[in-house]
Amino acid sequence: VQLQASGGGLVQAGGCLSLSCAASGRTFSSKTMGWFRQAPGKERDFVAAIIWSGAQTYYADSVKGRFTISRDNAKNQVYLQMNSLKPEDTAVYLCAAGKWARIATTTASYDYWGQGTQVTVSS
Repeated sequence: VQLQASGGGLVQAGGCLSLSCAASGRTFSSKTMGWFRQAPGKERDFVAAIIWSGAQTYYADSVKGRFTISRDNAKNQVYLQMNSLKPEDTAVYLCAAGKWARIATTTASYDYWGQGTQVTVSS
């Protein structure tokens, strides 16, 4: 599976952005997909995950109620809608394909990663 994230940019606090992750490979529709983020000098943190069918999602507490993950298996796409953005959301956002068909929140549970897209939220 190859992944390409896009949609990042610069936005003011309180604004919104929509990220997309385009996937190639026939196994995409069977994989759990996740979004992570990494700020300079910090570890890569879990943001959100969605199982293969889209029927189950899971969010980090820091983004719950503000971010929404979704997927379109027919288009091999995963999305992250980010609302009410805060300066602390500033990071490189990466999409990843999971090893197993269940929700996972650790980086070790994902074996394919995209290159990331920068999100910067100004105060």
